[in-house]
Amino acid sequence: MELLRRIAWVRNFGFVAIVVIVWQFFSGYVFPKTHPSFVTLMPPPSAVAVAAYQLVVTGELGIQAWASFEREMVAFIAAALTAIPLGMAMGWWRSFYNQMIPLTEMLRPMPPLAWIPLGILWFGVGNTENEFIIFLAVFFPVLINTIAGIRSVDLQMIRAARSLGANESAILFRVAWNAALPQIFTGLRVGFGIGWMALVAAEITGARTGLGFLMWDSRNFLRTDIIITCMVTIGFLGLAFDQVLLLLMRWALPWWREAR
Repeated sequence: MELLRRIAWVRNFGFVAIVVIVWQFFSGYVFPKTHPSFVTLMPPPSAVAVAAYQLVVTGELGIQAWASFEREMVAFIAAALTAIPLGMAMGWWRSFYNQMIPLTEMLRPMPPLAWIPLGILWFGVGNTENEFIIFLAVFFPVLINTIAGIRSVDLQMIRAARSLGANESAILFRVAWNAALPQIFTGLRVGFGIGWMALVAAEITGARTGLGFLMWDSRNFLRTDIIITCMVTIGFLGLAFDQVLLLLMRWALPWWREAR
């Protein structure tokens, strides 16, 4: 029974399995008879699996996936280390928030891709430019969620801490920080996903390695099976890291898990 309970999560992929079966039916049996050109543009899952196997065997997929993941992690860590302290300060001190929020709200709507021309001019074509674009994509979701987390701390908790003699730094770093952590983790999860979106665009325009570069290069040879393989790989990497963040969240916030 314990084993069945542990593998029960497999049923969550039921809808995905249905989508794959429908996709295989149309691309593998219907389109070859009605619209043969569609098969090239939308190869069946079996053809994508063959392409993925070949990329894995040659090591190409691992090399390109690692290049992308490394860029994503460098930018993600840099964004987290800057956005979280800044968000805590903006959420805690009203005067600092009033000074920073106009600039934040001016920069936040700008899509990260709009920074690519400046990024290339400032840093040249390469890792730094890619990481700069990803950093911008991750930074604002983490910042906004941190501000919201700090500002939504229950005032009763703050008053109780003050009545027990806690100073401002203790209230901020022990009370407000712990209360805001679920919101901060949400920002990290959202930011990591948006970072992957920016990464592909950044690698298409300014990289010689990575999954985005491999997708763009495969387009020149009409290798849609490789393009889809790269897209699926990005999806799996995003899912895997999101699960890591969830595990970290449950470990760091046992009270949050119990409240759910």
